[in-house]
Amino acid sequence: MTDPASLDAVQLSLGPVFQSALPVSLAVIMFTVALSLRVDDFVQVMRRPVRFGGAAVTQILLLPMATLALVMVLQPQPSIALGMIVVACCPGGNMSNFFTHLGRGDTALSVSLTATSSLLAALATPVSILFWSGLYGPTRELMDALEVDAVPFVLQTMVILAVPLAAGMYLASRHAALARRLRPFMSGLAMVILVLIIAGSLAGNADLLLMGAIAILPTVIGHNAMALMLGYAAGWALRFDARGRRAMTIEVGIQNSGLGLVILLGALGGLGGAAAVIAVWGVWHLISGVGLAYGFRLTDHWRKKKTAVPASGGV
Repeated sequence: MTDPASLDAVQLSLGPVFQSALPVSLAVIMFTVALSLRVDDFVQVMRRPVRFGGAAVTQILLLPMATLALVMVLQPQPSIALGMIVVACCPGGNMSNFFTHLGRGDTALSVSLTATSSLLAALATPVSILFWSGLYGPTRELMDALEVDAVPFVLQTMVILAVPLAAGMYLASRHAALARRLRPFMSGLAMVILVLIIAGSLAGNADLLLMGAIAILPTVIGHNAMALMLGYAAGWALRFDARGRRAMTIEVGIQNSGLGLVILLGALGGLGGAAAVIAVWGVWHLISGVGLAYGFRLTDHWRKKKTAVPASGGV
């Protein structure tokens, strides 16, 4: 069964134990993210406020807007459209910092953007999901059918995200050594929780979701490519140098999809199509991120080789 439409009929359920543990898992994910945030990460904001503001707007506002436009063009199944919107509304993922470093981009800019979007995620993510899904008829009807109450959804998500975020940042600023020791353990714990959640949510629907995931892979690849191109175009428009454009490209294209999956399962009914999109995005953006980083390195190599030829030829 490969018809993506069949995914709309699937609603993932984790059972009472896992379901009650979802808020805890969200808190662990955000606490882990916060342990990596430092005051110095926000220095870029003060040094280049206009450019940095434009970069943050691109990630927080323009990516969901462009995703909505893509959804209107492709008109996928409603749950798939909702998954695309949820991913676009999530903050940047920490892997973007590593990929930017690997691709010889502006790592400081990448870290600052990830830190800012993570800090704003407590409010921006739930509000953005409601706002952008409400602008597209099929996803609006889907949210109405799920009976998502806007105010409780925003408040609950904000509290669950903001409290551990604040606690993690406080610990990182006041007890940096302890935060450094805790970081690997908490990262491992967050990963284990995500794997358990994914395994639990797949139980009984693995075949259907796997086949559906294969069917929606082209949509995810196209969505991710659009995000990467948006990041590059914004970096060019904001007049960042080559290293800054690389950081922008990777930062906008790498989202914290694990956070999106937990929000989906905890508050948005665990719709099969949306879950498949977020899960496939979570795997694909790692592939595209590594590929892009090595593409940038290869470009550097070719340019260096090209400039070296005339010099050696003139000797």
